[in-house]
Amino acid sequence: MRILYFIILGVAVLSMTTCESKYDRSGDENFQYVTEKFADVQILRYQIPGFEDLDLKTKTQLYYLYEAALSGREIIYDQNYKNNLFIKRSLEAVVKTYAGDKKSPEFQKFMTYVKRVWFSNGIHHHYGANKFIPGFSRDYFTELLDNSDKEKFPVQENESFEDLKNKVTELIFNKDIAPLKINLAPDQDLIKTSAENYYEGLTQKEVESYYNSITDKDDPRPISYGLNSKLIKKNGKIEKKVWKVGGMYDAAIERIVFWLKKALAVTDDAAQKKSLGLLIDYFETGDLKKWDEYNIAWVKDTTALTDVVNGFIEVYGDPLGYKGAFESIVSFKDMKATKRIKAISDQAQWFEDHSPIMEEHKKKDVKGISAKVITVVVESGDASPSTPIGINLPNSNWIRADYGSKSVNLGNIVHSYNIADKGKFEEFAYSEKEIERYKKYGDLADNLHTDMHEVIGHASGKINPGVGTPKETLKNYASTLEEARADL
Repeated sequence: MRILYFIILGVAVLSMTTCESKYDRSGDENFQYVTEKFADVQILRYQIPGFEDLDLKTKTQLYYLYEAALSGREIIYDQNYKNNLFIKRSLEAVVKTYAGDKKSPEFQKFMTYVKRVWFSNGIHHHYGANKFIPGFSRDYFTELLDNSDKEKFPVQENESFEDLKNKVTELIFNKDIAPLKINLAPDQDLIKTSAENYYEGLTQKEVESYYNSITDKDDPRPISYGLNSKLIKKNGKIEKKVWKVGGMYDAAIERIVFWLKKALAVTDDAAQKKSLGLLIDYFETGDLKKWDEYNIAWVKDTTALTDVVNGFIEVYGDPLGYKGAFESIVSFKDMKATKRIKAISDQAQWFEDHSPIMEEHKKKDVKGISAKVITVVVESGDASPSTPIGINLPNSNWIRADYGSKSVNLGNIVHSYNIADKGKFEEFAYSEKEIERYKKYGDLADNLHTDMHEVIGHASGKINPGVGTPKETLKNYASTLEEARADL
C-alpha cells in the first residue's frame, strides 16, 4: 500500500550527487531538480545524500540490488497492456534511427508522445488510465516509419514491415482499441473493458467464479491468490501462467534472481540473509506460500542498513485486485530522519486505542509496526518513474495482524517534491504570516502527514470476523477505500 502525490510529478533520472548533511542541503542551489516538462508531466531528479559515506561492501550490495530492480523494469509494460512492448520498441526504433529532421515541430510532437509512453510504462495515462491521443497525424507517423532503419523494428516471423506499420499505426491511432487501461465502472464488465494484461479471453464473472472456486474461505492465513500469475482461457479451459523462473517472464526473472543471489552473498545481516533467500526461493518456485514466508521474514528484517522491495506487489492495476504489478525500490536507512517517524510508530497502540472508530474494529495488541525514513537509490516498474512517497507493506492482512508491517517514508524523493513545489504555495496564501509559517514548517508538516498515513493509517484497524478479505467484499472499490481510510 502506498501514498502518492496527487499532482503530476515524477522522478525519471537517478543522480549519485551527495550532500554534506541530509537536512542542511547546502548543495541544493547547484542541483537541477526539475529537468523538463511535457504534456501534464514535470520530470524531477533526486539526490542520494550519504551514499559516498557508505562502506564498499554496502555500496556493492546496493549495486547488485539496483541491477535486480532494473532487470524487471519492462515487465510492467507488458502487464499494463499486451501490445505495450511492441509499441515501445517500434517507437524507440524511430527515435534511434529516423533519418529526417528531428528538430521540426512535428517530430517534437512525436517525442512528446514517446516520453508520455516512457513515463506511463505504456500507452495509457499513469493516473487517468485513458489512452493517449497522438498530437501528430497518421501520415506523419508513416513518414517516420518509412525513413527509419527497418532492421531495428520488432518485425515478427512471417510478418512484413508493411504488416508492422499497419499494426502499430492502428494500435496507436484507433481510439476504440484499448481505450482504458483499467475500468472500475460498477455497471460494466471490468475485465472485458480493461486493457491490462492480467486476463485473456475471460469475463469478470468467469474470473470471480474461478477465484471463488479455489479460495478457502475458512483459512485464517490465506495466500495472496492470483498475485503472481496471468489467467488465460483456451479451448474453454482456464490456464494459469505463473510469473517465475521457467514460467512467464522467465528471462527477466532469471536476471532478477542472478543479481539477488549476488546481493545475498555480500549480506552480513542474518535477518536480511533469511529474507533475501526466501525472496529468491519465491521467484524460483512461484509458490505463494513462499511469498508469505518471505514477507514475514522481511517484516522482521529491521536491523540492516539497506533494504529492497522487489516483486509483484500492488494490485491497483487489476480492477478485481488480485494481480500484483512488478516493482522494486532499493534504499538505505536515513538514520536521523528515522527518529521522527519512529516516534510515531512507538505510539501506535495509543493511536489505535484513541482512534474514533468502533471498538470491534480496533486492534487490542498492535504488533511489529516498524517505521523508517529511507534514501532511495533506484526505483523501477510500477514504482517508477511516477513514484510513491511512502509505502506500508506487506499487504496481506493476516501477516500485518500477526507479525506487523513496515512503514516507510521515501525521504529524498519527498525532498525533491518539496523543492519543486517551492513558490507555488505563495500564490494561494492568505497572508505573509501564512507564507512565513509554510516556509518554516511546511516540509515537516508534509513529512508528518506521510508518516501518519503509512504508520498509523494503513497499519491500523482490523476486519470483522467472517467478512472476508477486502477484495472479496469491496471488489473494485477496495484499493480506493483503503487509501481514503489510511488518510482519514
